[in-house]
Parts: sequence; C-alpha cells; structure tokens
Amino acid sequence: MTTFPPPGFRRFWAGEAVSGLGTYAALLALQTLVVLDLGGGPTETGWLSAARWLPYLLLGLVVGALVDRVRRRPVMVVTDVVRALLLGLVPVAWATGVLTLPLLLAVVVAYGAASLVNDAASMSFLPRLVPRGQLQRAHARIDGADAVAQTAGPALGGVLARAVGAPLALLTASLGYLVSAVAVLTLRTEEPAGSPRGGGARRLRREVAEGVRWIYGASGLRRLAVATHLWFAANAVLVVVLAPFALRQLGLSAAVFGVVTAVAGLGALVGAVASTAVGRRLGTGGAIIAAHVSTVLGVLLTAAAVLPGTAVGAAVVLAAGQAFHGVGLGTSNSHEMTYRQAITPDAMQARTNTTMRSLNRAVVVVVSPLAGLLAVQVGQVAALLVAAAVFTASVLALLFSPVRTARIEEGEGPGAAHEADDG
Repeated sequence: MTTFPPPGFRRFWAGEAVSGLGTYAALLALQTLVVLDLGGGPTETGWLSAARWLPYLLLGLVVGALVDRVRRRPVMVVTDVVRALLLGLVPVAWATGVLTLPLLLAVVVAYGAASLVNDAASMSFLPRLVPRGQLQRAHARIDGADAVAQTAGPALGGVLARAVGAPLALLTASLGYLVSAVAVLTLRTEEPAGSPRGGGARRLRREVAEGVRWIYGASGLRRLAVATHLWFAANAVLVVVLAPFALRQLGLSAAVFGVVTAVAGLGALVGAVASTAVGRRLGTGGAIIAAHVSTVLGVLLTAAAVLPGTAVGAAVVLAAGQAFHGVGLGTSNSHEMTYRQAITPDAMQARTNTTMRSLNRAVVVVVSPLAGLLAVQVGQVAALLVAAAVFTASVLALLFSPVRTARIEEGEGPGAAHEADDG
C-alpha cells in the first residue's frame, strides 16, 4: 500500500490550513462590518453573500475550462496574492473615510473572482498529488484543518472586531493568503505541463459544454449535483439570517457571536476526524446522507435559540445548533469530493469541480437576496425553518437515489465508483 501522505501533500495542506484561518476570520469580520459599522441588516448581509459568489455565476464555467488548460500551482500562488491585496483595501478605505456598502460589495466581488480561480486550481491540483485510493483520507485531513480554521477563525475575527474594529480584522485574512502563497510556491512536486488549446471562443464553448454534460449526463454525478444545489439554497438562507439573528434578535456581542460560530468548527473537526470511520461503516453515500441529517438538526436548534429568553441560554442553544451543522459539514465534504474526483478523469477535473461549484454558488447568488427579503417579511426564525425544510429536501433527494449505495474505498480500481453507484 502506498504510504500516506504522499510527497508534497503536507505543504499543500499547510497552505490550505493557513488561508482557511484567514478566510473564516474575514467572513465574520465582513458580516460584523456590514451589521455594526455600516448599519446593515438581513437585506445587506444578503447582498454581501451574493457579491461574494457572483463571479461563480458569471465566470465559473469558463474558468474551469481555462484552468484545465494550464499548470495549476502558479494559478494558486497568484490568486492567493491577489486575495491578500483585495482584502487589504478595505481597512485602507475605512481609514480614509470612503468605505461604503457599494464599495465593499465591489471589493468582495473581485475577491470572489480570485477565490473562484484559486478554487478551480487547488481542487483539481489535489488529485495530482494524491492517488485515487487515498483521496478520502486527504480530503479528511484538509477538512480537519478547515474545521480548526472554522473554529479559530471566527473567534479570532470576533475578538479582533471588538478590539480593533472589523475593518482592521480583515488584515488577518490578508496575512493568511500570503503565507499560503509562499507554501504553495515552495512546494516541490512534478506537475504536467499545461496544454493550451486553440480554437478560440468556439472551442472554449465546446469545452464548457463537455463539463456540463459530464456532470448531468452519464457520469453518475447528476443526483448528487441536484441534492447539493438544494443544500446550498438552504445554506444561503442560513448564512444570510445568522448574523442579524444573533447580533440583533438574540442580542449577542460580536465576540460572543464569534465564539458561538466557532463551535461549528469544533463540530466540523469532529466530523472530519470521524469521516473515514463513518464511510467504512455506512459507505460513501450513507456517510453523506447521515451528515446532511445532522445539518437539519443543527438548523432546527439554531431557530430554537429564541426560546430560552436570556442571552446566555440563547448562546448555548445557538452553539449546539452550530455544532450539529459543523458535524454535518465535516463528515460530508470529504466523501462528496472523493466521489466526484474518483470518477472524473484528470483532463476534466477543473471543469467538473468548478462547474458544480459555480452552479452551487449561482444558487447562493440568487437565493441570498431573496433570503434577506424573506427574513424581513416573515421574520428570522421563520426563515430558519424554511432553511431546515430545504435541507430536508436535500436529504430526501439523496436517500431515494443510487448515491445512497455508493462506496469508494482505498485500493479500488478505476471502475469501482461506477459499480457502486449503479448498485
């Protein structure tokens, strides 16, 4: 059996871990900035979420096809540096008194575009580092680091937002991206040369169409893709409502909100650590379904945070909801990514990953503003219950599909994923 982890993976993992810490700190700082510094509410946080994912809607399919043509490591380095510079603009605008919501949204759109390209490169780079049979373990390691970042990042972002203000807290993310760029730049590994393809716009459209047909055609990914779209629609509602719900309706401080949000990271760490064992017992599809059930329970608990009537009680119940949501995230992601990458050839990796990711984020772009309006019209608790219902629909879509029986294990041959899916 091949030794795990393979050469180069540790440095790649370290870069992902550090940039993840900065990302989670930045996301909380951005939400806090909109709510407390710019006087926003659910509608404004909805636009913030939509701005972050808008490039995935507009550019995602094309970016995947372009990244499949080139070496992926240089793309990761450049886009990390670009993200660091973009987030560094926010405290500069704030210090000079020119920071407004439209300006912030413009920066976030550009930041989202850089993240789109980086995601396309990094997700398709991993299968070049790790053999197929070790992908789940590799993703579990990355998810574990992401869970730690999800725990420490919001807590750090909340403390910094309270101590120095949300704009300056964004400098933490900038530093994380620069460290990640150095880690990937110094990673020693052989990567195949890029293969630029001619043919202009017509050839590019054909390559984009190949990616879409692969996902929604005979690859076995269609059912998982639909269920994932539903999951992202529900999560968009949750993300939009959570900050105003916690900071305004429950009356939590930015620091307490950061700590409570960080509990999701602890849950994700538990889920990531247990994900391999869960997959061995339930199979790849069973692990994904069980994880999504945990998410449903987490959102129901989040809505129940209004019941205690005290800030302490609300914080405890909200933290419990975040923990269940985190367990679901930590358990599901490595299995979903493994299933997806294991049945996808190298030449299609960027298109497959980015097409699915782009369509998921397109759902976020459309749903996020609507979620803000929904919360204003029916209330934040009712909006959370709507999110729970859509999460449940995602569970049902998987439960009554061939994905339920999918199983990918170490040492399997190239055809095993298809056989499991057909079973």
